[in-house]
Amino acid sequence: MKRLLHSLFGLLALASTASGVEGPLKVFILAGQSNMQGHADVSTLDYLADDPSTAGLLNDIRAEDGSFRVIERVRITSVGCAGDGWSDVIEQVGPLTAGFGASTEKIGPELTFGITMARSIDGPILIIKTAWGGRSLMTDFRPPSAGPRVFSQFIRDQWRERGLDPDAEAERHERELNGVFYRHMIEHVKQVLGDLPRVVPDYDPARGYELAGFVWFQGFNDLVDGWSYPDGDKPDGYREYADLLGHLIRDVRRDLDAPQLPVVIGVMGIGGADDEIDASQRNFRAAQASVAELPEFRDNVIAVPTAPFWSDELGAIDRKHEQVGQQRWYLESKHPEHANADGKMSAEEIDASVRKYEQELISPAEAALWKRGASNGGYHYLGCARTLAAVGRAFAQANLELMKKAETR
Repeated sequence: MKRLLHSLFGLLALASTASGVEGPLKVFILAGQSNMQGHADVSTLDYLADDPSTAGLLNDIRAEDGSFRVIERVRITSVGCAGDGWSDVIEQVGPLTAGFGASTEKIGPELTFGITMARSIDGPILIIKTAWGGRSLMTDFRPPSAGPRVFSQFIRDQWRERGLDPDAEAERHERELNGVFYRHMIEHVKQVLGDLPRVVPDYDPARGYELAGFVWFQGFNDLVDGWSYPDGDKPDGYREYADLLGHLIRDVRRDLDAPQLPVVIGVMGIGGADDEIDASQRNFRAAQASVAELPEFRDNVIAVPTAPFWSDELGAIDRKHEQVGQQRWYLESKHPEHANADGKMSAEEIDASVRKYEQELISPAEAALWKRGASNGGYHYLGCARTLAAVGRAFAQANLELMKKAETR
């Protein structure tokens, strides 16, 4: 039986604001790559209870009988989390609940984003989620106003060494790759807005809708792309990413006819605090955050650091897992300074040696904590539901702050 059993009784009654007056349908767009998809397995939800700052969210997500609450007032349409992952525009639609992450057994930021919004504003809410794993802003989400990509001589030389014609490859990128997922994103949003009763059954055309926020949570593929960002370890090494993100915001606003659309930038936080990560990621975080400081964006774009929500205790265990993996590599590669230098160990002996090493390195308590809180790799925030729940809430709070600013202008 699938673990995602939804509560049939007592749908979540979320508090509304004092006015009690319903306005237009509030529409929020959540976009990005795999961490916007969300790779936190629902098996890690209990870990929310270990932190007072997230313990209350667990009750919002899950009923006492273990079933997942359904927030009927918040509808969601999501593309990018089902199908082949490349051209995927298979849609998932329904009231908000657990299971709208990268699979039906996972959650992303959308869940607590919607819960927080429902607690803070009156009326119906729609989340349009467009997220595809492994996609870069440099290529896949490339915004139209950025223009065709100009490839460096280094990249052209790399293509030539691999037997590819640089001019033909550049043309192929422009024809087949550049901006494909930007277009998927905009097309899906427009399709949804063009037929809202399809995804919001009780939509009232008389009240209309309001595009109330755009949340961007993306970046890993750009961070690790040394060909595109060869100076990532230097200050301003990701300046082009910041330029592209500025183009993205302008283009989304233009293409959706929403010139003052509130925008939240989720700043990468894998690995935790700045002093725990390498120079490249520090520079990347700075590039993302810098966009919100541009004069044209200061009143309606906000950057939200996600590093504070990283679990340091799980991160420490993850580093031990990396040591275990390294130990296996030493043995399997017959490293001259390790036990299998002569290559005489059988596969079974290697397995036994690695198991012994792991048991000595990782305590039973650490193994139990890992099982409770983690379900994926570090690049996916360890697949930790507590982390992504806090991230989603922070995104919503930032979006609400921008909405309040707009009301006073």
